[in-house]
Amino acid sequence: MTSGRPRVAEGRRAGPLIVTEDVELLDDLLRLCAAAGVEPEVHHSVPERKGSWEDAPMVLVGDDAAARCRGATRRRDVMLVGRDQDDPIVWRRAVEIGADCVLRLPDAESWLVDRIADAAEGVGRQALTVGVIGGRGGAGASTLACALAVTAARAGRRTMLVDGDPLGGGLDVLLGGEQAEGRRWPDFAASKGRVAGGALEESLPRLHGLRVLSWDRGDSVVVRPEAMRSVLAAARRRGGVVVVDLPRRVDEAVAEALAQLDLGLLVVPAELRAVAAAGRVASMVGMVLQDLRAVVRGPYAAGLDEQWIADALRLPLVGELPLEPGLPEAQDGGSPPGSRARGPLAAFCAEFWERALAGDGSVAS
Repeated sequence: MTSGRPRVAEGRRAGPLIVTEDVELLDDLLRLCAAAGVEPEVHHSVPERKGSWEDAPMVLVGDDAAARCRGATRRRDVMLVGRDQDDPIVWRRAVEIGADCVLRLPDAESWLVDRIADAAEGVGRQALTVGVIGGRGGAGASTLACALAVTAARAGRRTMLVDGDPLGGGLDVLLGGEQAEGRRWPDFAASKGRVAGGALEESLPRLHGLRVLSWDRGDSVVVRPEAMRSVLAAARRRGGVVVVDLPRRVDEAVAEALAQLDLGLLVVPAELRAVAAAGRVASMVGMVLQDLRAVVRGPYAAGLDEQWIADALRLPLVGELPLEPGLPEAQDGGSPPGSRARGPLAAFCAEFWERALAGDGSVAS
């Protein structure tokens, strides 16, 4: 068995330091590292090379090697790993090497894969994740979702736009990038388990400074709830902001998306039938998402204003979505919603992000 840091394969990130002489245990740990998309550094004892122990994203010590790791520099993210469920002195060994926890395989395999990937990715603050939903068909939810994403990216924020509506025509079209190279939802629709955040981001089309996960022009595919959960979790781990354009119907995949939102925006045209339809959407969405807020779009029917509509829906009011002259023509010319930095739509979105990212979550007017 060789030791040291293998050459990191293309697409793989540097992984944990593994300390063990147990060949079977090492095989298991190498398999889990491969599942997490990382390449580990392997040693029989605490490595002599300065920094290997201290700087590794995490350390996995086989219970056969615990005695050889006594006296190593104390640090976080050290885990003692083995198979013997009945070893009475395992916790004493863990204390001696400063381990955070004791793991027993195969029971802890799924949990450990996630921890390995998190440590290698350097997970920090998760992305602020905002969902946009139309109160009725044609409400303008996709327009607002695109404008929010374009505005966030223009401000220098890491931004991902996720198209959660397979029947919506594709947000890449709205962004003028239907021919752009990159992966689409059919490539992820059957995903199970963890999706690496960095690999997801790098695989998607880059349009107007943001990454977009949309649909291709082929036959409709069904996104499994597990795939929606894995993809959005990966997107959120990258930080910045994630904007999700969602359909009005709530199936299992949409429910998974709603469960990962920090807040939702319900776009409501200012007329009575739209308010009635939006009430039904709000009722369904509210069963999963606690923080749903209203964005009202004019022109207004007689006797209505934005606050009356928000009160009727029993939702906090974010504000009035402004009309932007020339928007359809601009989109036909390849300019997406929100691309006019001094336009009213971009101004609305910039104010929204300023308040939403202020730290107190106060975005309602």
